[in-house]
Amino acid sequence: MCQVLVASKSGYYDWLKRPMTVEWMERQEEREKLNQAILEIFHGSYGTYGSPRIHKELIRRGFEVCQKTVAIRMTELTLTAQPPKRKAATTDSNHSQPVYPNVVARDFKAVELNKVWVADITYIRHMGGWSYLASIMDLCSRKIIAYTLGDTMETELPLSALRKALAIRQPEERLIHHSDRGSQYCSKVYTKKLTDNGAVISMSRKGDPWDNACIESFHATLKKELIYRLGRVTREEAERAVRNYIDNFYNTVRIHSSLGYLSPVEFELQKIWEDLPA
Repeated sequence: MCQVLVASKSGYYDWLKRPMTVEWMERQEEREKLNQAILEIFHGSYGTYGSPRIHKELIRRGFEVCQKTVAIRMTELTLTAQPPKRKAATTDSNHSQPVYPNVVARDFKAVELNKVWVADITYIRHMGGWSYLASIMDLCSRKIIAYTLGDTMETELPLSALRKALAIRQPEERLIHHSDRGSQYCSKVYTKKLTDNGAVISMSRKGDPWDNACIESFHATLKKELIYRLGRVTREEAERAVRNYIDNFYNTVRIHSSLGYLSPVEFELQKIWEDLPA
């Protein structure tokens, strides 16, 4: 674990021994609220706001924070107002295929499992170039219920993840599947797979990443907590680390304030137990 996260053993064990007090949990919750606000303002400005403007907007919203703290958080979140020198394309909304309305409409508080799934594609950079990760998240538990890694971002990549999710979860009809308007998600074969399983298709508005914030936030967290700390690795090493992060940390260990400081797996087990008939 220490090697994967590029952390010293002493620092790792010191972190494990820290008491999880109410005060500590409250500080973590406030920190996450500020991070989410910064992300919302940054994406709302189409990536043009730097720390001075974001600081001013935070003050307008009632946050008590200095500009230096905002600048530090933006660095941690890998946000910069300058356009990146190189960016790997993932989904492309410039196509002639049918698109669907935004049914979710930024309502990210699903109260039941298998009612709303959100999907997205991101890239993983390594010494061999790029790998692509297609993920599907259950909005209720924030669990990554299925994912696929590959060296191309053709429709088969997210379609493979969708097949896995349907086989594992076997959702009832009227499941809402939300994604962006990328050609992969609008393709005939992908939408047919959804409609054949009774799903309602929902898509973000064009050019608005905040409409799919939860799954995009997961991909940003994956890069911040793992990918950017790996250094120079091969494709095989990068993909192995991603699988380990999702299966053995994010889903099973990493606590979320929105889940009452439970991991996604813990939250789902609690939810299933609570829903059992008396």
